[in-house]
Amino acid sequence: MPSAPVRPEDTPVFTALVEPTGQHFSAPASMTLLNAAEQAGLEGMLMDSSCRNGTCRTCISKLTRGQVHYRIEWPGLSLDEKREGYILPCVAYPQSDVTIELPV
Repeated sequence: MPSAPVRPEDTPVFTALVEPTGQHFSAPASMTLLNAAEQAGLEGMLMDSSCRNGTCRTCISKLTRGQVHYRIEWPGLSLDEKREGYILPCVAYPQSDVTIELPV
C-alpha cells in the first residue's frame, strides 16, 4: 500500500537564528531557509538572493549550529566550503534548529 503524501503542516518546524543580527524565524522542514525567512517577513533584511537554485551563491552563509539537507545533488559549494560549514539558504532545508552566520 503506498504511503500517504507528507503534507507541509505535518512536517517539523524548527527555529532559525541569524547572527550577528539575533533575529530568528520559524523554519519548516518542508521549506528552504530563504523561503522561511521571507515568509516570516524578513525578505531582503537577512539574506540577499538571486537565482534561488544554488548556482549564483548570493545567499552563501555559514551554518554554525544544526543540520540542513539539499534536494539537489550538489549545490554551488566547493567541497572545502561544505567542510567549513557554508550553506546556500535558497536550497537548504533545515533538519534541526539552526544558527546561520551571515557574511560581514
